[in-house]
Amino acid sequence: MEKMKFDLRLYVLVTGTDPLRVYLSKEGLARLSTKFYDEVDDQNLDDMMMHLTNYSINKNSTKFQPNRAAIVDSVGHKRSLKFTLKYLEKTEKQNSVKLMAEIKDIVVKTMISGQPHLDSVFKSV
Repeated sequence: MEKMKFDLRLYVLVTGTDPLRVYLSKEGLARLSTKFYDEVDDQNLDDMMMHLTNYSINKNSTKFQPNRAAIVDSVGHKRSLKFTLKYLEKTEKQNSVKLMAEIKDIVVKTMISGQPHLDSVFKSV
């Protein structure tokens, strides 16, 4: 967003493994870097403020903007998933419904691939 690298933090709840029951929360976060993203080259390869979105790294940047209130989710280096999807729709002309369907598909396939291991761990507790 705003030419900055970002990642999504999504929340998944697994309530059972046999049968597999998985829920993806509608709430989530986007965490932004604190520098505009440029094509990687020898000059910026080690620029952690541009390449990483970790709060523990970016809070030390002079450009870091903390979030003051949850209701104002368009300011700061953490944004709500809801705001992020609206932003991608409006600014990047992305279909957020399709994007979330693709993300859900990835979550389901990931959980299916790990289901046998999860099931054995759940049964051993």
